[in-house]
Amino acid sequence: MSVDFRKFFRATDPGKTLFVENCEADHQYYIDFSAVRGGQIVENLRDNISLWSPDRPTCQLFTGHIGCGKSTELLRLKADLECQGFHVVYFDSSRELEMGDVDVGDILLAIALKVSQSLDNLTLKEPKGLKTLLQGAAKLLQTEIDLDLDITGEFPGGQISANTQGEVSGQFLVPGIGTITAKAKASPDLRAKLRGYLEPRTNGILEAINQELLEPAHQKLAQHGKKGLVVIIDSLDRVDSSPKPWGRPQHEYLFVDRGEQLRGLHCHIVYTIPLALRFSNDFDTLMQRLASPQVLPMVPVQYKDGRECTEGMQLLRQMVLARAFPELAPHQRLEKISAVFDSLETLDRLCRVSGGHVRNLLRMLNDGIKKQRGVPICRDTIEQVIRTYRNQRILAITNDEWVLLRQVARQKTVAGSDGYTALIRSMFVYEYCDDEAGSWFDVNPILAEAKELR
Repeated sequence: MSVDFRKFFRATDPGKTLFVENCEADHQYYIDFSAVRGGQIVENLRDNISLWSPDRPTCQLFTGHIGCGKSTELLRLKADLECQGFHVVYFDSSRELEMGDVDVGDILLAIALKVSQSLDNLTLKEPKGLKTLLQGAAKLLQTEIDLDLDITGEFPGGQISANTQGEVSGQFLVPGIGTITAKAKASPDLRAKLRGYLEPRTNGILEAINQELLEPAHQKLAQHGKKGLVVIIDSLDRVDSSPKPWGRPQHEYLFVDRGEQLRGLHCHIVYTIPLALRFSNDFDTLMQRLASPQVLPMVPVQYKDGRECTEGMQLLRQMVLARAFPELAPHQRLEKISAVFDSLETLDRLCRVSGGHVRNLLRMLNDGIKKQRGVPICRDTIEQVIRTYRNQRILAITNDEWVLLRQVARQKTVAGSDGYTALIRSMFVYEYCDDEAGSWFDVNPILAEAKELR
């Protein structure tokens, strides 16, 4: 069987999230790594909602290295919960918020917007408190931008009409919030002015969202046979760690200082958070105010003692080969390696040097296909790609960080210092988890052959 290398190239796009439950092609590409990642992490998130607390709001945290597959797993969670009868709202926060400058009010408004958008077939009581807050924001900013939100309460298309019970469409808030947040995201000055208005009103915003949107939505959804409302906010792990004007790192300010407000929503909620928060001095406070995060580690290519992780390598091989032969069974794909690589050793070299980071594995594979201009991909091509990636990474590493990296290579642990946090955030160090050693760390294999580590 020959390989359509252009189709193979498109299938290895590292920026594509797999919609496993809704797309047959994506389902064929999906590989379940849970057996080597320390447990059924998505199942734990699901059970905490559907099994242990279906009728009481829960707040859960999910973290891991950027690119390790969190979005794919969260979409699996969404599909699982929907199959169990929950109304699930999933959204990528990086498309709604400015990741370099985020505040609690921004997150709350984004949640209100996405929940409202999802209620297209429901009618709710007119949310007067939220409407008043939006009118105040519009009045504040109307000299700078055209909000398409009249302060008399009119939205595009005219006055919103209510039925005889005083109810309006569940999407009543969408035009106002959507326009305000979109304009504010595009302008730092407007964002600062809007934040100055929203910040002292955060508790009022939270109360209004709960009483006028979430609680009525629960009641209406129950009438339609739904067990509850779940909101999954993806990509908040990408918020900048840059300090706020008073010096507090943004991610610690959001999830530690304002954690009680983030968990105050009257629905099930799942936040992605930066992995670096696990090494913060305020981690205990984070767990008290929000929750203990579920961590999605890397797919192990070896154990802590240096032995090869056979099962991890087998699954990574399948992840690569499934992109070329999605319709074949796993054992049949292995028989077709020569159609994609010049040898099994070349495929294994690619898998090992990725360190089990699925996006980086796909990125190097994608670049290898381009450089080879087809298939099969030879060992020299893969080595060229590896050298390019290594050289790019080395340029960003300071002398002090090399010292820390050598310590990680020897000890397989990290401490809570800022230096180690920077290594993890920059993906110079990866986290793994297995039944034998529990959680442990190692240097990104792309750096392991650098002379500075010898």
